[in-house]
Amino acid sequence: MGINIVGIVGAGQMGRGIAQVVSSAGLHTLLHDLDYKVLEEASNKIGQRLDHAVQQGKLTEWVKEKTLKNIKISTRPEDLSVCDLLIESVPEKEEFKIEVFEMFDEICEDETIFASNTSSLSITRLASVTERPDRFIGIHFLNPATTTKVVEIIRGIPTSDATFQKSKDFVERLGKKVVLSKDSPGFIVNRILLPMINEAIFAVMEGVGTAEQIDTIFSSGCGHPMGPLALADLIGLDVCLDVMEILYTEFCDSKYRPAPLLRKYVEAGFFGRKTGQGFYTYKKESQTFEHEIVQGPLPLFKKPRG
Repeated sequence: MGINIVGIVGAGQMGRGIAQVVSSAGLHTLLHDLDYKVLEEASNKIGQRLDHAVQQGKLTEWVKEKTLKNIKISTRPEDLSVCDLLIESVPEKEEFKIEVFEMFDEICEDETIFASNTSSLSITRLASVTERPDRFIGIHFLNPATTTKVVEIIRGIPTSDATFQKSKDFVERLGKKVVLSKDSPGFIVNRILLPMINEAIFAVMEGVGTAEQIDTIFSSGCGHPMGPLALADLIGLDVCLDVMEILYTEFCDSKYRPAPLLRKYVEAGFFGRKTGQGFYTYKKESQTFEHEIVQGPLPLFKKPRG
C-alpha cells in the first residue's frame, strides 16, 4: 500500500509548514503536539497562509476548505497509530528526537515508515533507537516548506529500498524535487549553507559590514533570493546555532565553530522572525484565523482495509 495518512510530530514553524504541504496534496494529515496552544497557533498560521493565497488568486476558496479538512490536530500520541508515514519535526536536539521515536515505535504499526526532518543529525543513529531501522529515513524539507521546491532524502545504512522508494514517491506527490544526500552531518544543503551564514555573522561581529550591507551584496550582487543574515532570521537563529554546534561536534573542525555573536543573540532570545528580533526587527502578526479547523482527538482518519 502507498502512503495515505501522514502523521507530523511537532507543530512549530517547520511542522505546520509540512502539514500544509501534505494536506494540500490531498493526503490525510494528523498534526501532533503535546501543547494544544501550539496546535491552535499552527492552525491559525495555516489558515492565514491559505487565506492569503486565496486573496492573491493562487487558490480557490473550495481548495482552501478541502485542504483544511484534510488536517486534524491532536495532543494524544496514540492517535497517530494509524499513520502510514510519521514525520518528526521537533527542535534540532538529538535527545528530543530520540524520545519521539522511542515513544512512537511502541505506538505505531510495524509497517509505518518513520522519517526525521532533521537538518543535520545522523539518520543511521536515530534509526538505531527503533525496532524498524529498515523503515527509517530522513526527509528534510527546506524552510519554508510551503514554497521551496526541493526536499533532501537521506538514507541511513539500514534503510531498505522499499522505504526509499515509498518516501521518494511521497515527496514527488507533494510536487517537490527529490535530491538524495549521503548520511553525513548537515547533509548537502546545511553542510554548505550554515557555514556561509555563520561566516556572515562573523563579518558583522568583526565590523566588516553591517547586516544590511552584507545582505545587499548577496541579494543584488550574487543573485540570492535573500542575504545570509535575513535568511538566518527566517530559519531561526536558535536553529542555526544548533546546526553549527552539531557540525562542529561531528567534524571536530574549527571551521564549523559557531560565531560568538550568534550564540549571544540566541542567549538574548533573539531568534529572528519568530520572536520579532534577530539581525532585523519584525512586526509580530496579530491577525487571528476565524476558520474552524477540524480538531482531534476524534473523529480521526481510519486506515483502509486490505
